[in-house]
Amino acid sequence: MENIKMIAIDIDGTLVNSKKQVTLRVKQAIKMAKEKKIKVVICTGRPLTGVKALLQELELDAQDDQYVVCFGGAATYTTSGELIDERPISYEDYIDLEALARKLRLHFHAVSEDRLYTADHNIGDYTLYEANLVSMGISYRTPEEMRNIKLIKSMYVDEPEVLDAAIKQQKLFEPLKKQVTFTKSAPFYYEANANGVSKGNALQVLCEKLSLTAANVMAIGDEANDLSMIKFAGHGVAMGNAIPEVKQVADEITVDNEHDGVAVVIEKALESK
Repeated sequence: MENIKMIAIDIDGTLVNSKKQVTLRVKQAIKMAKEKKIKVVICTGRPLTGVKALLQELELDAQDDQYVVCFGGAATYTTSGELIDERPISYEDYIDLEALARKLRLHFHAVSEDRLYTADHNIGDYTLYEANLVSMGISYRTPEEMRNIKLIKSMYVDEPEVLDAAIKQQKLFEPLKKQVTFTKSAPFYYEANANGVSKGNALQVLCEKLSLTAANVMAIGDEANDLSMIKFAGHGVAMGNAIPEVKQVADEITVDNEHDGVAVVIEKALESK
């Protein structure tokens, strides 16, 4: 723990509580980590627009030497907005993903750097939820109209029981797994990124840029899309509310996001430095 120079933190279910709030104790712990010259890297499935308010709240925004991983690892930026690395999905991948959504009768949308796009006339409730969460507008576009729009990721979004039933039909997803990486980021989200994209791979790229190694990283998360960064980190931490798969691979389990789990583990790390 004394070698930790970067702390990677997921947002939903980790950094924020069920009210989507960062508690005072968590803010103070992150501030103390910064004072110890530790990089605090927010790692999220959200786009940059959906993180800016949190970065401001944590006093991490608008800095050339602070970093944020967005879109589940598909884009990494400085918090001042400079793009470090980006791995979008292709139009051909989007077409295949959208066709599968229609076959499975799932709500589906694709995400650019600044907008959500859906071919659903009846926009799904979780598309509306996501748009509000990340401060993005929604546009209706037919698949043909999407050809020249750069897309970072796509998302199957539906009621958990509907989505889970669809995901069980893995034989339908299998042909696409050579093209894209699927991850469950919430009970109602099944995300598709370019092949090889993950939070863990994004952190590896960032570590190489900063001349750090996995041993210098502590990663904290709760969902399936956090597995890669928790496995990559020298010290992986599962929230008390994490899914069982995350807890199984973590080096440590902290308390849940309703009881300052992020602060608890950061304070413990700082005590050992």
